[in-house]
Amino acid sequence: MALWGNKDLVYSDGTITVNLTTKKVERVGTSATFDTAGIGTGNVISVGAGSTFGYAVITAVDSAGALSIASTEGFVSGLTTVPATTYEISERPLYTVVDSVYRAPEEKTTGFSTSPVSTNVYGVDAIEVGLATGTSYAVTHSGWVGITSYIDMHGNLRVKHEVLVAGGILTTTDADDDALFADS
Repeated sequence: MALWGNKDLVYSDGTITVNLTTKKVERVGTSATFDTAGIGTGNVISVGAGSTFGYAVITAVDSAGALSIASTEGFVSGLTTVPATTYEISERPLYTVVDSVYRAPEEKTTGFSTSPVSTNVYGVDAIEVGLATGTSYAVTHSGWVGITSYIDMHGNLRVKHEVLVAGGILTTTDADDDALFADS
């Protein structure tokens, strides 16, 4: 099991539910086929649109419709189950799941704003770096990049980025997956 890979999207088909007590992820319906999708131990599952519920490291692919996760520490506090929702499985750095900066997005503020702070980790390849130049989300390097954004007290979008793993995303393996960093 590697500490990170180079794919920001390994799999994302259908919807899932998560039982945080049993640490089980289950597909809703028959769309997901976890056992043949190339998912492996150590992949990270981001639960909810924009990871609104949180993240976890996958410890086992139990069947075509079930996964086991290592911990619930990366999920929004106070939950016991996650209702049917979307998800993405990636090879993002494992340590970001429990990093307090990139943990599940909870309602937190900066002191300079009363709007919520949004944090996430993106796989950004060299093409996406070039296309983001001149935008609010311009980054300086390809790889795994942590993005923190919020609206300041003057109504301006503020975006901070941190390269977590430089060059971790290759242009030949990156997926056309995220709206924030366009692939073309």
